[in-house]
Amino acid sequence: MTSVLDLAPVVPVVVLDDAADAVPLARALVAGGLPAIEVTLRTPAALDAIRAIAEEVPGAVVGAGTVITPGAVADAAAAGARFLVSPGWTDALLDAMASSGVPFLPGVSTASEVVGLLERGVHEMKFFPAEASGGTPYLTSLAGPLPQARFCPTGGITRASAGSYLTLPNVGCVGGTWMLPPDAVATRDWHRVETLAREASALRTPGA
Repeated sequence: MTSVLDLAPVVPVVVLDDAADAVPLARALVAGGLPAIEVTLRTPAALDAIRAIAEEVPGAVVGAGTVITPGAVADAAAAGARFLVSPGWTDALLDAMASSGVPFLPGVSTASEVVGLLERGVHEMKFFPAEASGGTPYLTSLAGPLPQARFCPTGGITRASAGSYLTLPNVGCVGGTWMLPPDAVATRDWHRVETLAREASALRTPGA
């Protein structure tokens, strides 16, 4: 599979309370040009949502987010997740993700955590929480000594700020929720979601 970082400029971060919304929401995102969809394991509906998207939306590359235990790694992979995302990492979690056979983006917010992952042979990671951890200036500073690390910054990123992240050489994509306004999801306004997804998919890095 193409790296998650290269599938689209934006990875929607989805929190679903009702698994019945998963398929129409995913279809709207895919139609808008955002095939990589991170469904966070924050609700009881998450695994069923991942399973439904994996089975019923061929154009989607559905992943599991908020993966924080080895058990969650196994559950997400069994549900059909095609990538895994964690807000941070431990050796046990990293071992489980690496053994799953599923691509993964462990979370980092410090240079030491990045170096730790590079030592383990991991070069693609999530930068979280992006805005609270220093945003684009911090990632720019990391690019000098650690150019081999690539990131998907997530956390506090908006439509207005996403472009500045995507210009950085060590950023492949960003994660965000702005194309999924709570009121649009609550009212099942999938047309609006598709429109916002299309706008997000047009955010490209120069030369990409």
